[in-house]
Amino acid sequence: MVSLKNVNKHFGALHVLQNINLDVSKGEVVVIIGPSGSGKSTLCRAINRLETIDDGEILIDGKRLPSEGKELAALRADVGMVFQSFNLFAHKTILENVTLGPIKVKNMRPADAKELATNLLTRVGVATQAEKLPAQLSGGQQQRVAIARALAMKPKVILFDEPTSALDPEMINEVLDVMVELAAEGMTMVVVTHEMGFARKAANRVVFMADGEIVEQDTPEQFFTNPRSLRAQEFLSKILK
Repeated sequence: MVSLKNVNKHFGALHVLQNINLDVSKGEVVVIIGPSGSGKSTLCRAINRLETIDDGEILIDGKRLPSEGKELAALRADVGMVFQSFNLFAHKTILENVTLGPIKVKNMRPADAKELATNLLTRVGVATQAEKLPAQLSGGQQQRVAIARALAMKPKVILFDEPTSALDPEMINEVLDVMVELAAEGMTMVVVTHEMGFARKAANRVVFMADGEIVEQDTPEQFFTNPRSLRAQEFLSKILK
């Protein structure tokens, strides 16, 4: 579903992605972890071209990621994105936030979009908030709306860029529970996160990055109990304490 081949990215002199090769199969949940500054979020954002790459190629469902224009917009409709800061439209209601994409991009009839959005808001547990503005919701509720908004486009894959990092601790589980459900239903997901419990519970594969490189990747069971690289061992010894 997602394929990165020899992807490189520089920010000035900083080589933030170094020869990245990664394949994500349909229905697979890949969790990317690693220390701050390792290139995790840049990798996630490069998959739908929110960040450009210097060389290499990225394929979504067998199609090379276009550089710009209508083709890129069409491909982005197949790649949902959930950000750490929600990115909801502050001046639109929750319902309007979720229906906007299907109406404007997918040309869905407003009545059909409203029905879809209502079903999705029910699914993520915030249907009663439909007529409120984002500022009237808690952070956890806003992030669940952001997930519903991504699902409304019926994407082939959803990217999550540290979706719980801006949340208060008591709100984290309500978002992770929705993500665990999506994983169980077979949604293809690439998740950048510091939530090791989610990685253990929902991931098919854990990808460990450090210094712009993929250091190792394995099943959660193997990675958390017997990491092969010294760098991963050092990281886990700090994070799991």
